Amino acid sequence: MDPDQHAPDSHATGTDTVPDPIDHVERARLYPRVTSFRSRRGALTPAQQHNWETVWPIIGRDATDSPLDVHAWFGRTAPVIMEIGCGTGTSTAAMAQVEPQFDVLAVEVYKPGLAQLIGMIVREDIDNIRIVRGDAVAVLRDMIAPASLFGMRVFFPDPWPKARHHKRRLLQTGTLALIAQAVVDDAVVHIATDHAEYAEYIAEQLAEQDLLVPFDGEAPFSLDRPTTKFEGRADREGRPVTEFVLRRIPRDAA
Repeated sequence: MDPDQHAPDSHATGTDTVPDPIDHVERARLYPRVTSFRSRRGALTPAQQHNWETVWPIIGRDATDSPLDVHAWFGRTAPVIMEIGCGTGTSTAAMAQVEPQFDVLAVEVYKPGLAQLIGMIVREDIDNIRIVRGDAVAVLRDMIAPASLFGMRVFFPDPWPKARHHKRRLLQTGTLALIAQAVVDDAVVHIATDHAEYAEYIAEQLAEQDLLVPFDGEAPFSLDRPTTKFEGRADREGRPVTEFVLRRIPRDAA
């Protein structure tokens, strides 16, 4: 997520800012490449720290290079929708509550944002969300079995607007191929951005592949996104949201 655009309240300031307690070896494991996110740090409140210590071991885990048994983790066999870059989790929690028949696997790197999501999970007693903390590309590559996800959401990824930083953008042909590999046939992939140039870039990347194509039918899960305060600010600033709703073509037709 773009820290300037989508998590302004998550930056601690002054003496309250403390380093994220991940040593260099651990950081290399969690974030093993030129990543599509900025490294940030921030302090947790006492309540968030308590939730992190007590709830995170149950519903969260750090990215690894080992395959993830999603259904065993959720404790049931239900369709799984993966959300890349859940930020502070406002939309994640709302959508999980509206559609309890689906399990939501949220991927994010920013610990204070995840702590906010955990707080919502605890307060609202939401039991169909699990969280992986780490690089989404590594998660897709190493942890997610092929054709195991029912759908994918990527809302407001960091646009990395400077040309020299475009290599850091999440939505490139390589990542789109990983997404296509992870989802089932005819799965829906829902992307949203409020950065006009990034929207053009995404369209260009989509044109260079043929596994994810425009979707125009009735989606198997809701495409309604709760309007967050960040999207509200984009609207006030005259930045319209561009959405891509895509379908994974069947493998026997690829």
